[in-house]
Amino acid sequence: MSVTHEVLSPLPGTFYRSAAPDAPPFKQEGERVEIGDVVGLIEVMKQFSEVTAEEAGRLQRFLVANADPVEPGQVLLLIEVD
Repeated sequence: MSVTHEVLSPLPGTFYRSAAPDAPPFKQEGERVEIGDVVGLIEVMKQFSEVTAEEAGRLQRFLVANADPVEPGQVLLLIEVD
């Protein structure tokens, strides 16, 4: 039986899947993630905070699009835990 872990937004802002518009995404759906891997950024007033994986497993899917506004506690993505 697989367990799904929700990665939540720690603060309000704009969610980005890559470090810059022309940079590759930190992680893609279906890719393996390890604890501490950066999976996105949240920008608030030109300050960027990393969003990291708290569980190891496979990134199932993103629940927000790149550059979407997010709220604290909002689910950003799902990880299928090993």
